[in-house]
Amino acid sequence: MRAGRAKQATAVAFIGSGFAFASWAARIPQVRDRLDLSSAQLGLVLLAIAAGSVVALPLAGPVVTRLGSRRTVAAMAVLFAVALAVAALGHLAGVWPLVAGLFLLGLANGAWDVAMNVQGARVEQELSRSIMARFHAGWSCGTVGGALVGALLVALAVPVAVHLTVVAVLVGVAVPLAVRRFLPDGAAHDEPVPGGGALTAWREPRTLLIGLFVLAFAFAEGAANDWINVALIDGYDASAAVGAIGFAVFLAAMTTARWFGPGLLDRHGRVPVLRVCAVVAVAGLLMYVFAPGVPLALVGALLWGLGTSLGFPTGMSAAADDPARSAARVSVVASVGYCAFLGGPPLIGFLGEHVGVLRALLVVGVLLAVAVPVTGALRPLRGVPSAD
Repeated sequence: MRAGRAKQATAVAFIGSGFAFASWAARIPQVRDRLDLSSAQLGLVLLAIAAGSVVALPLAGPVVTRLGSRRTVAAMAVLFAVALAVAALGHLAGVWPLVAGLFLLGLANGAWDVAMNVQGARVEQELSRSIMARFHAGWSCGTVGGALVGALLVALAVPVAVHLTVVAVLVGVAVPLAVRRFLPDGAAHDEPVPGGGALTAWREPRTLLIGLFVLAFAFAEGAANDWINVALIDGYDASAAVGAIGFAVFLAAMTTARWFGPGLLDRHGRVPVLRVCAVVAVAGLLMYVFAPGVPLALVGALLWGLGTSLGFPTGMSAAADDPARSAARVSVVASVGYCAFLGGPPLIGFLGEHVGVLRALLVVGVLLAVAVPVTGALRPLRGVPSAD
């Protein structure tokens, strides 16, 4: 069954993306020490990844429309592999080769992300059921695997250049081979279906509302990734170990919900499920911020993860409802949504300087509250095959 093969291939693309990115992230401390970078200098170096993604995301729509998701993921996996190898070897020579590699890494990662989400939505449409969230759960599992392998190799004192070069070769070979089983982006042929350019998608109210919805949920997810452990430590005088546990609780809840959540989407539809998700996320956030002690704060982190889980992947599915316009629309929604990952950390950091990190997280609840009334934009398009 070609849809089943495409489902497996798409899972490989998501898992491979998470594994490759986490492999790099696991070795950041060793890269920092090798180059003797301060925290501020390291932040500027890592900004190269964000810069590459910012360039790639708006351009990904036209690229995927022209080349198709299969060719785009294959090409970006190879480019990511090259970039990872450049960063791995370049950091031995100095900062600028590392920055060049990280910029290319961000560029490849941004376009890869859009293309694999387009294919994930295409598989959903072929199977007539919601599975996008499971692909994103696969990405999360890939990050866990990459982090664990990285931790093991650090413990074994394997050099950064060796570790990341091997990962680059594995990803650069395995992912392009897997994506040969992708479905064609169009309904019935191997060529992408033309349909309106990326600029047109930027003028579509529904697409922009989906982007706003994804922005809110991406902000909620990114804020937890960056600050949930710090807030536990600073706000509740918890130990570093307890802070790590809080982060783990959030990730476990989000990954579990992404695996089991698609059944709820199929049974009840996107809009009611996502509205409940937003309410659960806000409730969890409030419990996390105002809990009288660590145990209830951890319950809040659990609810925060459960509520946040389905927003980003379902927003991508909604953007791709129409196969003819999926690449352009997913590109727009991803571009808007990823602003949260870029702007969220400094915003919460700035507010945290004035009110403390724990209270600063309340801004997440404000954005999620804004997402509730715009959830209706995610209703499946009429006359277009949908998983709902």
